Amino acid sequence: MQNIYHFPIKKITLIAAIIVFTAQFGKAQSVYLPYSYQLDQKFNSSIYSINSSFHTSLKPFLIDSNIAPRYKELMNVGVDSTRHGWIVRKLLNEHLFDVKTKDYTFYGDYLPDLQLGRDFSDHINTYINTRAYQFGGTVGTKFFFYTSGYENQAKFPTYYNNIIKTVNIVPGQAYDRHPGQATADWSYVTAIMSYTPIKQLNITLGEDKTFIGDGYRSLLLSDFSPTYPLLRLTANLGKVQYMIQWAYMQDQGAARFDSFGNNRRKWGAFHYLDWNITNRLSFGYFDAIIMSEANDQGSYHGFDPNFINPIVYTNSFNSTPSQPDNALMGFTAKYKIFDKSAIYGQLLLDRVSGSGFFSGGNNSNTNGIQLGIRGADLFKVKDLNYLFEFNTVKPYTYASAQPITSYTNFEEPLGDPLGANFREFIGILNYSIGRFDFMGQVNYAKFGTDPANQNFGGDVNKPYVPSSSPTTVGQGVPASVYFGEGTISYLINPKYNLRLEGGALLRAEKTSATDHKTVMITFGLRSTFRDLYHDF
Repeated sequence: MQNIYHFPIKKITLIAAIIVFTAQFGKAQSVYLPYSYQLDQKFNSSIYSINSSFHTSLKPFLIDSNIAPRYKELMNVGVDSTRHGWIVRKLLNEHLFDVKTKDYTFYGDYLPDLQLGRDFSDHINTYINTRAYQFGGTVGTKFFFYTSGYENQAKFPTYYNNIIKTVNIVPGQAYDRHPGQATADWSYVTAIMSYTPIKQLNITLGEDKTFIGDGYRSLLLSDFSPTYPLLRLTANLGKVQYMIQWAYMQDQGAARFDSFGNNRRKWGAFHYLDWNITNRLSFGYFDAIIMSEANDQGSYHGFDPNFINPIVYTNSFNSTPSQPDNALMGFTAKYKIFDKSAIYGQLLLDRVSGSGFFSGGNNSNTNGIQLGIRGADLFKVKDLNYLFEFNTVKPYTYASAQPITSYTNFEEPLGDPLGANFREFIGILNYSIGRFDFMGQVNYAKFGTDPANQNFGGDVNKPYVPSSSPTTVGQGVPASVYFGEGTISYLINPKYNLRLEGGALLRAEKTSATDHKTVMITFGLRSTFRDLYHDF
């Protein structure tokens, strides 16, 4: 947000600080639950209960007494304690390595993710070949560590391969080591250390992601971009949860717009305050700022202590007219309309002017809105979870005058995968019974793309240039995407989500010049709880 709005930010933050330090104390734990929607939604019945005061919008979750019973239940689906053979126990019941003592615990697993598929529209055989590991454990009751690593090769359907080619990044993952080829090759790791010195405070350091919101997407901070080094402090004080995070990110493509070179670095600072006013109603306040490590000529900024200030928000930092920082703010809300069901929303504010906030106007007014409903036990069917969501972001939102400070990491959006200049509808149903899991998803998105050498506000990596011209969502070359997918899986080992999975996908993308369809089926032996987004 480039100094256009005049909200009383310091007053808001002062009020937030008073709430934090006067709230009643609660509990916090160190044990970390790797985030993915597929796993997260299985906690709907616990966290969206009207009897629960659990803070639902900051992820990954730390396992506390609210979700520990459900977590234990999920980790024991299909487990049979009468199995005594080592091979059978390791295949069906346990971690590959599993050590428990009164002073420490340790577990480790080999994580295969092997999938074959057929894209019938383009007559392509697809595959994913991933060899991975995970290790984790605790030391005492206050320290937890976790790491995972993935070595991947894959051949994707045409539409996905075209997306990779735009920035040479496998979405949400890492560099493609062989850009432009028919097969992708990449690797990445996650690693975190989580420490809870007192029950009200958790400190997390490592290479990972953070997700803010109750939705499938987040307009504020999502897990769509690759991992990044971070330091995250979370205070859990009863009805109030406060998070501050510092991140060190990069953009390999900024050289398209400046002379400094590839792989430029930038810093991000994020604050989030979530207040459970009652067990049903909660509100949250979010702000973020992205600051380049060096200007376009390669001169490094000096250190500004404001960047580590956990209380006072500022959008000045080391900003100069020629190299401005990029700041934005937002709000979240949730209300449990029924037991185990909640409506939720997000309001993103990037640039704010007096007119045209919701419609029309020029690009000095950029914002985003999310509305959704999610819950468990739909139609009173146990473990039938659902989500319906609408997202829209106006053109030029997230963009910066200098692309290095765009709201991105590795040129991938830190918000919705579609960037800006779009409207999107999402519906997801999931049903689990015993070891079987059924999931169906439909998406519809309408957005605007850019003709050659033009910028209509959808690509958040392109430079923001103020303009008095009217803007509308979907401007540029009109495009739409219809997406539907269904999967059926059979759980083999719940400890690391080892499963046999089959799926079918239908996608249609239409513009004024093209009409491309993808019809494919997949089958594989899969594991881990990571998100591999391909629904855009």
